[in-house]
Amino acid sequence: MNLFEKYRVGHSYGDFLNQYGSDVHKDRWRQLHAQVALTASQKALLQSFTRAMPALCLAGAWCGDCVNQCPIFEHFAVVAPVIQVRYLDRDEHADVQQLLQINGGNRVPVVVFFSEDGQEVARYGERTLSKYRAMMLDQAGPSCPTGITLGKDPLLAQVAQDWLNEFERVQWILRLSPRLRKIHND
Repeated sequence: MNLFEKYRVGHSYGDFLNQYGSDVHKDRWRQLHAQVALTASQKALLQSFTRAMPALCLAGAWCGDCVNQCPIFEHFAVVAPVIQVRYLDRDEHADVQQLLQINGGNRVPVVVFFSEDGQEVARYGERTLSKYRAMMLDQAGPSCPTGITLGKDPLLAQVAQDWLNEFERVQWILRLSPRLRKIHND
């Protein structure tokens, strides 16, 4: 399967939510989006990105992990227009979900990063290290939380930084690629 072809049929953030999200889902995504606050240094880093970075995000509008992470990507894309995120619904694209399983299970969000010419650069998902650390503290103890959590500070800021680290890693892979450096004469 050519995942870059799937990227090309993916939806913008707004179109994805409009097509797959209920009013409740859209409201949760809007609430989390409003809570994301990138620091000046994070914005400066994003503004330094020069290579096109298409990114395919497999997600579900209903998914709590997606609610808590995908709005972060939109903030990145606004600050760094070279980041072009497209979204696919996990259930509608079961073939992509099968290919992007993590630890033998269907997980979202999963992001696949590409070069401008469609070469796969990296995959990352479904939760960041900061999120897993917080979950271990919550769930390894005597009780387990339930329900969807909308952005907790400082966890939201930590998750945003985890994702930014991955976007940065991919940007530097793209910038240092001999193949792309030859194309761009840099």
